[in-house]
Amino acid sequence: MTGSRVFIFGAGYSAQAFASQNRDFGDFIGTTRSPEKFEALRQAGIQPLIFDGKPTSEIEAALTEATHLVISIAPETAGDPVLQAARDMIVTRMPALHWIGYLSTVGVYGDHGGAWVDEKAECRPVSDRSTLRLEAEHAWQGLGREIGLPVAVLRLSGIYGPGRNAFVNLKDGTAKRLIKPGQVFNRIHRDDISGALRHLAWRNIGGLFNVTDDLPAPPQDVVTYAATLMNVSPPPETDFATAQLSPMARSFYGENKRVSNARIKATGYSFRFPDYQTAFDHMWTSGDWGKGAARSPMKRS
Repeated sequence: MTGSRVFIFGAGYSAQAFASQNRDFGDFIGTTRSPEKFEALRQAGIQPLIFDGKPTSEIEAALTEATHLVISIAPETAGDPVLQAARDMIVTRMPALHWIGYLSTVGVYGDHGGAWVDEKAECRPVSDRSTLRLEAEHAWQGLGREIGLPVAVLRLSGIYGPGRNAFVNLKDGTAKRLIKPGQVFNRIHRDDISGALRHLAWRNIGGLFNVTDDLPAPPQDVVTYAATLMNVSPPPETDFATAQLSPMARSFYGENKRVSNARIKATGYSFRFPDYQTAFDHMWTSGDWGKGAARSPMKRS
């Protein structure tokens, strides 16, 4: 799509993959809070800019030419920082804009006792952070209706990929097998976030979409599968009730659901990694699981 200019607020892990894997889509500009991250953004094909909650002249100039806007910044108690900083500009001074993508979380659904949920399910977020996400979703959807542009809200499950996965945790000795009977989580490989963004942006598709895998599974099974591929012993099982966890980590286990991805598949998107097993097989075989990771198996402990 020659001539596209994508502006990303919050060019982190997933957004950098979107840019680096889709250089043919157009030019990418993205923000970070730290100049130390500029080089990583440049290597991903992103022109870096600083955004600390206030619009700069460089940001304003880039926004006036943007055709696609991606938001990957968490909302705050005061609201969505991008809307606070740039809402008026989006409404009045972005003539080339024709699609907005907002990266959210399946956490907005809250706890459904392990039942399947889709985009029509009731949202009953448990944590404050998920409540704020749901409010931000509504704000961006409202803006889209106001300016007559499609807004795609991508509800993401637990993100993993190169450098962020059970292989890395096993190598570092930080992997755990917490056992909470009946608990399952969905996951999503970073490359499928990139792929879903490309798919929806290319077609100017708006709406709510769960961007998640086909195989919600107990977290301990994921660690065991990675350990088997690495030919190492998995860590011992730990009872969730007695485990030493941070309040945030414990809160994740307060939400139990199986998340359907049927809606985005119905638009024609095909997942590169439909389950963690397919992804882990690929990452381990290719060596694409960690920065500078050796491809040879670790010694059994």
